[in-house]
Amino acid sequence: MKFRRWRRSRPFWGSLITTFAGLTILWVPLNLVLSAFLPGSMAVIGILFGGLIILLGLLGFFFPQFSTIIGILTIFLSILSIIGALGGFIFGTIFGLIGGAMSIAWRTIDPNEEQNKKAKRKTNTPEAQEDPPASASQTV
Repeated sequence: MKFRRWRRSRPFWGSLITTFAGLTILWVPLNLVLSAFLPGSMAVIGILFGGLIILLGLLGFFFPQFSTIIGILTIFLSILSIIGALGGFIFGTIFGLIGGAMSIAWRTIDPNEEQNKKAKRKTNTPEAQEDPPASASQTV
């Protein structure tokens, strides 16, 4: 129960997908680490962008009040990662866009609002309605 409450109090899925996007983006330049520090190599930019996206994903877990800013920066860096890391073969860019959008769209839910929704669900449940008994005048 504690984990569920903690998870609902922050942009959990957006941060998780953002962290995965950062790892995917970081994978390409880390395989090119020997050539990353040669003059004219763009792999250093890929390492920088991948690391920043991982950092943004982790910050989303611990600072949910900044989820909108984190989401905007994630989308921005995911698109720019195409330059230095091929965007993690484009999969990292797609995951970064999804994670950033989920972080932007996340909002806190007031506990009272959640209780009101549960109460509405209970009152809107279809109850078994019985057919009225057939009267003698209706039978043929």
